[in-house]
Amino acid sequence: MMKPFHDETLVAKYALVDPDLLASCPPDLIAANGMDAFTQLLEAYDALALARIEAVRDGLFAWYLGGKEAPVEQARMALAALLSGICLAQAGLDSVHGLAQPLGSLFPIPHGVVCSTLVAAARVNSEAMQAREPDHPALTKYAIVGRLLVADPSADDACARESLLTTLEGWTRLLKLPGLSDLGVATADLGRIVANSRGSSMKTDPVDLRDAEIERILRLRFGG
Repeated sequence: MMKPFHDETLVAKYALVDPDLLASCPPDLIAANGMDAFTQLLEAYDALALARIEAVRDGLFAWYLGGKEAPVEQARMALAALLSGICLAQAGLDSVHGLAQPLGSLFPIPHGVVCSTLVAAARVNSEAMQAREPDHPALTKYAIVGRLLVADPSADDACARESLLTTLEGWTRLLKLPGLSDLGVATADLGRIVANSRGSSMKTDPVDLRDAEIERILRLRFGG
């Protein structure tokens, strides 16, 4: 099984965050890495992450599309990306990053591209929890994020969770994120991807996904 490695010597003492260095990023790079930052905030959800999720909601597309607000929004996204790393280091990650490990190891797919294209398909997480653990606190967190993304504080939990999922599916289309088949993955590869997905990120997923459920996440993103 493939496993990540961690050590205190890999942790930076200082982080220099200069949004101006992002000014020349092409749209596909903005889409992949912006959505990766969002995925890290969502999977590692905590009080610190919530405000940055709002920043992604308001800033990612303004930066992606360009225009006069782009420099302001790239600064917001730079801070969101920094804090997403801080959040994940404290809280762990979920199924999207669990799958990013084998997909990035077995195929020449950039990490941000994997996470960005899979995050909407992780609706499987929500469905599995609702079926097996309907009182799981992560479902409440998903609802909070859903209300935040559509700016509807009155939505009930079920509607808010669906808003989260449909919003992510809409972002996937608008950002023109590639499907797995476009990235060189074939259906014959699914078994070994699933077999190598049970690393540390998958262990901190709020629900214990079955192999068939992990495979379904992949199949949901086979097309473009």
